[in-house]
Amino acid sequence: MALEVLLVEDSRTQAAQIKETLESVGLKVRVAYDGPEGLRDALENPPALVVLDVKLPSMDGFQVCRRLKRNPATQDIPVIMLTEKASAKATMSGLHAGADDYIPKDIFASEHLINTLHELGVLE
Repeated sequence: MALEVLLVEDSRTQAAQIKETLESVGLKVRVAYDGPEGLRDALENPPALVVLDVKLPSMDGFQVCRRLKRNPATQDIPVIMLTEKASAKATMSGLHAGADDYIPKDIFASEHLINTLHELGVLE
């Protein structure tokens, strides 16, 4: 059975691209388009992994990550932040919020994401 990944990404274009990357390595992907929807989805049906954008409407990715990591039902789910916010400060904010990795959206993002999935044991 394919592992389920929850992708929280407000851009439908980027969500489709990231979903395609994840599905290409055999993962099943659910998409939430904002923070509250992502939190609800993760609580109702905990995924094997959350891929989270930082810039989201109504609740940013740092807030979503902190809430996931504070909740006993979701605290052990790996969270990978995949975002255009690539500054050192943003990276530290993501890691302090509890993210397992912080990946800038650049030309290497897909490769970095797949490598991180291997490192976290999500992919063999």
